Amino acid sequence: GCGNSALSHDLYELGYTDVTSIDFSPACIAAMRARYARCPGLRWAVMDIRALAFPNASFDVVLEKGTLDVLMVEETDPWHVSPQAAAAMRRVLAEVSRVLCPGGCFISITFAQPHFRKPHYAQEAFGWSLRHAACGDGDAGAFHYFLYVMRKGQPLDPRAVA
Repeated sequence: GCGNSALSHDLYELGYTDVTSIDFSPACIAAMRARYARCPGLRWAVMDIRALAFPNASFDVVLEKGTLDVLMVEETDPWHVSPQAAAAMRRVLAEVSRVLCPGGCFISITFAQPHFRKPHYAQEAFGWSLRHAACGDGDAGAFHYFLYVMRKGQPLDPRAVA
């Protein structure tokens, strides 16, 4: 779910010149292709995150920034996620795990606090480790966001297993 974020281009400008971005919206992908046509290493594809069209072990890194939050947008109680939302999250995370190369890294950036997000990420079936950190500028009026890093093929800490 890249949306119209400049993140892919920012990564390209930092030297990451092999970036594939997906979104469910054909209009969004068409606009992004046009906007960044001068960047040959940026690829854009219309795709559903629940059914990625990539082969197994295709990516060294998968990065999502707020895309998984969409799966929870209609949830009214973050402590008790509906079976439908939990199943959608498992389906997406299984797809991410499938397309990650051994040793690959899944990075998730979200406002979702660890006690709400870790139960979804900390599943042995995904075959990855899990670390997280709170980020923010320390300003009392600012919201913190959270960075979760999963490494494919590394053991999940038994204390984190959901």
